[in-house]
Amino acid sequence: MRLIAAWEAASAERRARLNSACRRLRLMVSGSAALPVSTLERWKEISGHILLERYGMTEIGMALSNPLHGERVPGSVGTPLPNVEVQLVGENGERASSGVAGEIEVRGPSVFAEYWGQPDATRDAFRDGWFRTGDTAVVEDGRYRILGRTNIDILKTGGHKVSALEIEEALRQHTAVAECAVVGVPDAEWGERVAAAVVLNNGGALELSSFRAWAKELLAAHKVPSRLLVLDALPRNAMGKVMKPALAALFRTTNGSDRAS
Repeated sequence: MRLIAAWEAASAERRARLNSACRRLRLMVSGSAALPVSTLERWKEISGHILLERYGMTEIGMALSNPLHGERVPGSVGTPLPNVEVQLVGENGERASSGVAGEIEVRGPSVFAEYWGQPDATRDAFRDGWFRTGDTAVVEDGRYRILGRTNIDILKTGGHKVSALEIEEALRQHTAVAECAVVGVPDAEWGERVAAAVVLNNGGALELSSFRAWAKELLAAHKVPSRLLVLDALPRNAMGKVMKPALAALFRTTNGSDRAS
């Protein structure tokens, strides 16, 4: 996203040089955080590359990947790599049926042996020899699509389980929104309320009522944010990942409808 912003701020001459340089590269890879489809498509327009998105963790190395050669599906992290076994399981450890979301569990020679000096953490990280990643996904047309961290990105609101990543993908389509992140905020009636933090494009303006009305055209009613926070920047860690616990805490200290820094 920062490369896109830099390209858009550049002169026409510099844009042309950057485009030419991109096309001389063999491969561009995306990782560390979920890749928004809108970002993938915009980067393809600029660079000529379809980013290779895949899924992995420090504990398992790379587990899933779109193909190096062949179709790369936007929003998908592909299929298991050679010698890697992947399964999706429900809350009680049962294997999820086809088309049903579940937690990703991984098994194979690339999976780590233990957390050094932390036997309790190691024991909790495995179930019957499978490493529990803490991420939720669904298989669609044989490919895995990440729905988010089970304890952060899977919101439970009004009896529904919803993916924060799916909601974010829809909200990015608003012309005023440059960046967004969705979290669940505890609520006595709904369990959690869907709360959206947004960074606006220059000159943009946004109010909750109009934003909700717009979002209802794209999302089911229970997925539409009921709280909105406009920020100058999303809180991120050193790797650029949005720190959602910090964002949720920010909602708890504001009324969720004001502009904040």
